[in-house]
Amino acid sequence: MILAYIRPEKNFDAVHEQLQLINSYAITNKLVIDDEFIDYSSQNKRLEERSEVTQYFQSHMGSTLLVSDIWVLTTNMEDLIQMFSCLLRNEFNVHFIKQNVIMSKGSSAMLVLGLMDHLRQKLKEESKRSIGRPKGSKSSSKFDTYINEIVQYIKEGKSVSEIARLLKVSRSSLKDYIESRELKQVAVGSLLPKAPEDAEEHIINTIVCPN
Repeated sequence: MILAYIRPEKNFDAVHEQLQLINSYAITNKLVIDDEFIDYSSQNKRLEERSEVTQYFQSHMGSTLLVSDIWVLTTNMEDLIQMFSCLLRNEFNVHFIKQNVIMSKGSSAMLVLGLMDHLRQKLKEESKRSIGRPKGSKSSSKFDTYINEIVQYIKEGKSVSEIARLLKVSRSSLKDYIESRELKQVAVGSLLPKAPEDAEEHIINTIVCPN
C-alpha cells in the first residue's frame, strides 16, 4: 500500500502545503495513494503517547510511506531514532519528498544518520528563528477536505464550473481556492522543489561534525 502521512506544526507546513507536495510527488512518480492519515496530535506529544499513529503503522507493515519532510514524523530526536528503527524493521519504504530520498531497510547507515542530522540542524535553526515573529502560513479552508478530489478532477480536465457543481460549492470561492493553493500546478506535479542530482550523497554531505 502507498500511504500519505501528514502532521501539521505551527512553525512548519500546514496540512494543505504538505498535501500539495505529496500530490505533486505522487503524480510525478506515477504513484496512487491508497490511504491518507492526518495526525493532529501535538508535536509536544512523545511517541509513547501517540497510540493511534503507532497502531496505524503497525497495521500497514511493508507499505510505502510518503511524508513531505523529516520533521513530520516527529520533532524529538529520541523518538525519531525509535520511529526510524521500527519503520525499517517493519519493512517500510519511506519517501522524504523535500529531501528527495527513499529510506528503506537496504539504505546505508550514512543516509539514515544524515537524515537524523538534517532534522537536528533544522530544529536548531528553527529555535533561533522562533525568538522573532512566528512564520506565517495560509489559513485553513473548508475546501481542504476536498483537495485530493479537486486535484483528481483537474487531472481529468474538468473545468472549475464542473468541479463546483460536483462538490456543490460556490464556483468563485472554489476558483480562488484553486488559485491560492496552486492546484493546477499540483495536478501536473510541477510544485516539487528542484532536487540535487545525487540526493542521498547530498544528505550525507550535509552532516555537521563539531570542530
